[in-house]
Amino acid sequence: MTWDDDPNGEDRRGPRPSGREILLQVAGYVGLVTAVVALVVGAVFAVTAWGVAVKPGGFAAPSASGRGAPLPPVTSSSTGGDAEAGARSESTDDPNALTGSEVAPLVEPEPEAEPEVEVDWLSVVAEATGIPARALSAYALAHVAIAEEEPTCGLDWTTIAAIGAIESGHGSHGGSVLEASGMVRPTILGPALDGDGVAAIHDTDGGVLDGDVTWDRAVGPMQFIPSTWDQWGADANGDGVADPSQIDDAAHAAARYLCASGPMTTPDGWREAVFSYNHLDSYVDKVARLANGYAAAIG
Repeated sequence: MTWDDDPNGEDRRGPRPSGREILLQVAGYVGLVTAVVALVVGAVFAVTAWGVAVKPGGFAAPSASGRGAPLPPVTSSSTGGDAEAGARSESTDDPNALTGSEVAPLVEPEPEAEPEVEVDWLSVVAEATGIPARALSAYALAHVAIAEEEPTCGLDWTTIAAIGAIESGHGSHGGSVLEASGMVRPTILGPALDGDGVAAIHDTDGGVLDGDVTWDRAVGPMQFIPSTWDQWGADANGDGVADPSQIDDAAHAAARYLCASGPMTTPDGWREAVFSYNHLDSYVDKVARLANGYAAAIG
């Protein structure tokens, strides 16, 4: 005996439904499922559309903070120190050297050792990323310098390099050439900031940096406007001049500018800093893709 067998011969489940009623029930179930699926699809579409409105890359917009790159290896070098030391030693042994009350000439202090990126690292990474070695050296040294100046910032060379690629093709925009000295010639200038599709910024430097005495223009491989350079400019190569057309100076200044927004160790912090450089979400997404690409290229 099964659970639905009635000893008196009565079916306790009631009368069996007709074929028409079964079809109606099936149709109802299908309609319900279709409505639920449509609701889910609509919700996904709405969320995605809102995400794209907030970030052109959507909620999955890339962020370089997830990968990053370790501190590049550097060595210290000194120029001229050994030669000067030898000259002083020879003068001491010279029988004609000044003695007694005679005053010896002042000896110039030895120059401070300047950091240099290790050649092997520079060669391997330049080949892997396609970044010119001279530009890569500037980005790497900026990474090292800012890590010492702002240890909580978290900025690395991949982000600086990505900005350099977008802003000037690593100093090659418009046929310009990045020289061994780090100077970009001829000078890379952005359009006049005269308010025609761009911000309106009247001349702030008397045309000293950009050659324009009416409007400001972005200058150099990292595209600094004169007023911003006046605040964040750096003399990274130690020649006594902070020059936005010299890539070591420009890369270091860019690092300082980015870190001024706060720590870049989270996706939001990273995006906020890069957004401050150019107020477009699409620009931030492009920098992220390039920076992550550089990080992936070196493993």
